[in-house]
Amino acid sequence: MKAAVVKALGEPLVIEERPDPVPGPGQVRIRVEACGLCHTDIHAARGDWPVRPVPPFVPGHEGVGIIEELGDGVTHLSVGRRVAVPWLGWACGRCEHCLSGWETLCEKQINTGYGVDGGYAEKMLAHADFAQPVPDGIDPRDAAPLTCAGVTTYKALKVAEVGPADLVAVSGVGGLGHLAVQYAKIAGATVAAIDVSDEKLRLAADLGADILIDARKEDPAEVLQRYGGAHAALALAVNEESFATALAGLRRGGKLVMVALPAEGTVEVPVFSTVLGGKSVIGSIVGTRQDLAELFQLHAAGRTRVVYETRPLSSVNECIDEVLEGRVEARIVFET
Repeated sequence: MKAAVVKALGEPLVIEERPDPVPGPGQVRIRVEACGLCHTDIHAARGDWPVRPVPPFVPGHEGVGIIEELGDGVTHLSVGRRVAVPWLGWACGRCEHCLSGWETLCEKQINTGYGVDGGYAEKMLAHADFAQPVPDGIDPRDAAPLTCAGVTTYKALKVAEVGPADLVAVSGVGGLGHLAVQYAKIAGATVAAIDVSDEKLRLAADLGADILIDARKEDPAEVLQRYGGAHAALALAVNEESFATALAGLRRGGKLVMVALPAEGTVEVPVFSTVLGGKSVIGSIVGTRQDLAELFQLHAAGRTRVVYETRPLSSVNECIDEVLEGRVEARIVFET
């Protein structure tokens, strides 16, 4: 099989031939149909974060495909079933986090495309319990971005406890942000979309955003405050300054939900205004299997639209450059 491999951190990925992986007990082998390019994959390939993946490895945690072989003990899935393999590739199921519905906080978790090989390949392995069935009728190219970009923003809005009378700021309209706009609208919120791209602001408007804020021309915090301040702000842009601006745009009692992970990023939180204003700064990491099942149901019901461009896996390095240069409208999806 062909795979795009990180041979050394910070170096271009290499397309190489590898043997088909063999599923062990509790695993399945998947023939990959589509895999999205997430900014996290770029961080992984560059070794940007304090806990670095160990090369060689295959990135990709938005892999969607057809099961072609079952490992011993797998009885709840069948050959021919389409599944998605998210960032949360495995969790212990026994710790307090797993048992309380927060499996994404499990300290023993294994992450797809980081701790084990991911979906930038023609075939991949997955732990069967964490291979999410994709409902019939969902295109695998839609399912791929939903598997991370979708579940991450869906969960962030849950964490923010967004209600139908709320003003929600979506800071960064791209692979994650274009889905966040839609989930916030489904919740009944008024949505303010913030970006520095005419194309992405037009996309946000097309998807239902009520307020468009061009951060090149106006201060997003000042605009949000003219509307009374945001009840919740989702920080999705990989840019430290945007986090601070989103925090400044909150109303009293508002919540900043940090999602994007800038390399070595920091945010200065002013104690006085945060305490007196009763504001919250919260981290939100991807979503659970149940969250993913819910948003797949929403998509199957026609409630959301995924915006993507398809590319061959052989163009992976060029695609990474496009993402870093901000030339991608929403998501790139590799077809293998």
